[in-house]
Amino acid sequence: MKSLFINELHKLTIDNMFQNKSLAQLLKYGIVGISNTLLTAATIWVFLKVLHFNDYTSNIIGYIVGLVNSFIWNRKWTFASSTRVKDTLFKFIITFAISYLFQLGNLYLLIHYTQIDSYLCQLISIVVYTGINFILNKYYTFKNNSIVE
Repeated sequence: MKSLFINELHKLTIDNMFQNKSLAQLLKYGIVGISNTLLTAATIWVFLKVLHFNDYTSNIIGYIVGLVNSFIWNRKWTFASSTRVKDTLFKFIITFAISYLFQLGNLYLLIHYTQIDSYLCQLISIVVYTGINFILNKYYTFKNNSIVE
């Protein structure tokens, strides 16, 4: 009975629910991304609103915390990478840098050219970062572990 339950439970994994590997990866990336966004946003909030750091310092600290979290979960779970950590980490950092610079540019434009609250500008910029980062991670950082369809 226990074996039957475990077999049925295994069928409920994200990988088995989706025949399309890219869709499964996108869903996993979304789950990691939600937890990562909450962690990044909370870190930024603490540094910005509680510790009274400036917008950019708070942003950098938040993204560093998020970077570590994201690398661990996306490497092991989302893309199931078997590439050496140091090779993957280098590509991941390059991907992060590109995504982060686009996000930071967006943040600058929103803060300086709109009347939107700076924290809401941070959250909007997270969305920009997320889209760019998924595409780069799938097709550059972890491409050896992704099936291109």
